[in-house]
Amino acid sequence: MSSVPRQLSRQELSAQLKLALPIFGGQLAQSANGFVDTVMAGRVSALDLAAVAVGASIWVPVYLFMTGMLMSATSVLARHVGAKQLERINPLVHQVVTIAVVAGILSAILLCNTGPLLEFMDVDQTMRPLVVDYLIGLSWGMPGVALVLALRSYTEALSHTRPVLWISVIGLLVNIPINYVLIYGKLGIPAMGGVGCGWATAIVMWLMAAMMLVYVHRHRVYRNVRLSISPWHWEPKTIAYLLKLGLPVGMTIFFEVSVFCIIALFISQAGAEIVAGHQLTLNFTSLVFMLPLSFALAATTRVGLARGARDPEGLLRAVKVSFKITLCIGCSAIVVLVLLRNWIPLIYTDNAEVIALASYLLLFAALYQISDAIQVTANGCLRGFEDTTIPMLLTLFAYWGVGLPLGYTLAMTNILVPAMGPSGFWLGIFAGLSFAALLLGLRLRWRLSQPLH
Repeated sequence: MSSVPRQLSRQELSAQLKLALPIFGGQLAQSANGFVDTVMAGRVSALDLAAVAVGASIWVPVYLFMTGMLMSATSVLARHVGAKQLERINPLVHQVVTIAVVAGILSAILLCNTGPLLEFMDVDQTMRPLVVDYLIGLSWGMPGVALVLALRSYTEALSHTRPVLWISVIGLLVNIPINYVLIYGKLGIPAMGGVGCGWATAIVMWLMAAMMLVYVHRHRVYRNVRLSISPWHWEPKTIAYLLKLGLPVGMTIFFEVSVFCIIALFISQAGAEIVAGHQLTLNFTSLVFMLPLSFALAATTRVGLARGARDPEGLLRAVKVSFKITLCIGCSAIVVLVLLRNWIPLIYTDNAEVIALASYLLLFAALYQISDAIQVTANGCLRGFEDTTIPMLLTLFAYWGVGLPLGYTLAMTNILVPAMGPSGFWLGIFAGLSFAALLLGLRLRWRLSQPLH
């Protein structure tokens, strides 16, 4: 990066930190809700913990699909902000909110009808009623969280990420006492066990939506692009374009996350303790992943702003700085997972069998930290280019064509080696993420060689 003046590189680093750190705090707070659910349900019983884990393996991909679908709006909004076309912001946000509300309702309907999926995946029959009831409760919050995601794209495109942080933190703090009341049965409410986590999450989702609406309506930072609902703009062509960009992003995230969740469903046949050990590993590594993901989201905004401003040097600088940051994060994550692997599971449980398995699996999780950082950053930059369809196909091949088949072969069969159990799936994850990093990196390199438009 010697050709880029150091002062400009420092400015870019500062801009990305200013964007990414509040996003990270918000993402961490949202992910910590899953951590809280896991810990509190685990204190009830291994069955409740396993039911919440299996339920999360179903609703989290749906939520992340919505996240990806609405995430693409950030790059479009940022491009108009960079080009000083502020009059287009309000109509664009109207289209994003329209998409979000419809997606939230459809997601709720889907989560209320997961019984056949649990039967197909042969989930333990003692778990099924708990999983179904957990998902029904949680489904009521999906339209609310979809609205949060739409408004998040709006505020991130304006390089104002603080509300994502503070509202998520408040949501986390509120979730803990609501969980306590519903899980253990307080204030005259019957004890619901792990099912209470679902209802608590739904309440928090709507609370966050209300806070986000009030914030963007009243804060002075939005005064030049203040949202209004009258008149409501209806632009079918814009909705079609946003869906053209957003659906591939949603599918990209879905392909990655669903691999983890399908693995969880396969493992669920092995018993509650093994499910719990896998879930603890997945939950903690998901928290770690929030940091490179946050910088990838910041890169999307910075690349979109540079494209709108017709600034190729600034664009290249944004890409290079984002990769340097996330590579440092990946290396640091490896050190943490390896050195603390015997202590991390103690945060979640005192079950010796679960602790032993999770400690072992964390070593496999450490393998893919750099690959994961590279692929998520490349994807974030490509979203800034509004390039989403080809990355979707590349990740589909990497995760479902390489990672999951290899993981299943290693874990469940004797074709290559004697069946390895859960660790075989984690080796498959490593292979899939490494392929994704390679393919997306090549795609980004090609995109940077093209004329800016």
